[in-house]
Amino acid sequence: MALPRKMLNDGELSKPGEDETYYDFDLFVIGAGSGGVRASRFSANFGAKVGICELPFHPISSEVVGGVGGTCVIRGCVPKKILVYGASFGGELEDARNYGWELSEKVDFNWKKLLEKKTDEINRLNGIYKRLLSNAGVKLFEGEGKIVGPNEVEVTQLDGTKLSYSAKHILIATGGRAQRPNIPGQELAITSDEALSLEDLPKRAVVLGGGYIAVEFASIWRGMGATVDLIFRKELPLRGFDDEMRAVVARNLEGRGVNLHPRTHLTDLIKTEDGIKAVTDHGEELMADVVLFATGRTPNTKRLNLEAVGVELDEIGAVKVDENSRTNIPSIWAVGDVTNRLNLTPVALMEGTCFAKSVFGGENSKPDYNHIPCAVFSIPPLSVVGLSEEQAIEQAQGDILVFTSTFNPLKNTISGRQEKSVMKLIVDAETDKVLGASMCGPDAPEIMQGIAVALKCGATKAQFDSTVGIHPSAAEEFVTMRSVSRRIAADAKPRTNL
Repeated sequence: MALPRKMLNDGELSKPGEDETYYDFDLFVIGAGSGGVRASRFSANFGAKVGICELPFHPISSEVVGGVGGTCVIRGCVPKKILVYGASFGGELEDARNYGWELSEKVDFNWKKLLEKKTDEINRLNGIYKRLLSNAGVKLFEGEGKIVGPNEVEVTQLDGTKLSYSAKHILIATGGRAQRPNIPGQELAITSDEALSLEDLPKRAVVLGGGYIAVEFASIWRGMGATVDLIFRKELPLRGFDDEMRAVVARNLEGRGVNLHPRTHLTDLIKTEDGIKAVTDHGEELMADVVLFATGRTPNTKRLNLEAVGVELDEIGAVKVDENSRTNIPSIWAVGDVTNRLNLTPVALMEGTCFAKSVFGGENSKPDYNHIPCAVFSIPPLSVVGLSEEQAIEQAQGDILVFTSTFNPLKNTISGRQEKSVMKLIVDAETDKVLGASMCGPDAPEIMQGIAVALKCGATKAQFDSTVGIHPSAAEEFVTMRSVSRRIAADAKPRTNL
């Protein structure tokens, strides 16, 4: 016997059996990435009859290929992190010599072996995601989905046949894809999709962009021995992060041998016998085997037929939703990067969970975007939670206290690596509440996940100070920062973001 289902109807939880209209599915999801799979599984667990469609699997996405698992699993966070691990061994092997490891001067790196292992892992994860859907009772369709009515979807299968299904609720979870700047020769460049599946490791790489994808690939390729030029428009990379921490990341990139080109843009790419010539707006000519465009991502909405159905989009094509992830059409919803709210995998998971709880679980659950931690997997990584110093100054009602700690990690004292870790806490002077935390250094994301729990619980600086540290560890610095680095008065103007 099917469980009684409570549905969110025009903002109110409706009573079971209230809507007697027959639909093929209670929920049909377009897009089986992190958000779509989570929403599907949880909705099915609440008793909903769920269908989901996804494009056929391919490591490099396009309008006609994708794969169950989505960007994060197939061509995003997971394969990227595997390559970061691979690149990190370069520095580890250098450091190992002062720890007594007698290594030959020349250590070979086999890119093709790592690529094969990475591909094996994403194939395994693709299978796991399919099994998760199957075990939850979700019906998976392989093909391209589009919306043809407020309660009707059409799936074009691989052989071209079209299937039509009715659904009480439709969820858009199609994510986003890398965008390319419109410069001459742009077809010679690649995006992060291709960068994760290159046949050969480049000896010379030019990376255009100042965001986390650009910084991560610069670290990866440099760690694997390539010459890397990183080109970005601002004074520092990672716009939107804490300025002080951005400077630390820039210093570390340079320390590891990445050539930084701030306040610079590419104007032309030219194919030559020696590779690709990348011309900057300062007249520099950089030779490269690979030019990577890491210049942002755009929502996947073009082929969904949304305008015809009346679903409102914003100026960049993202689906506009309310705080419950509902569009202006009451039966159509959207979660994840396609809404361009906060484009992180765990955020898509949160939005998918809240959607399922609200629509099928009888609980009006809204995503909470406060205290969401995130990480940039540069080498070493940056991780943050809560407000940056600039955000705190802008939002503060009273004075702000800034605590910082810069130190040489114990490991570096033996290896001789000249690379300091930096930690920072932002505190409201009146309430003593910790508003933000950040760290750049080894294991920063692992440490910051725990700090995020403390901030979510409303921890004060006094509570941090009264916590006993783990010694010797880098993490203990967060509970031993006693001295205020600076106090910023409430009437201080926000510093401009560099």
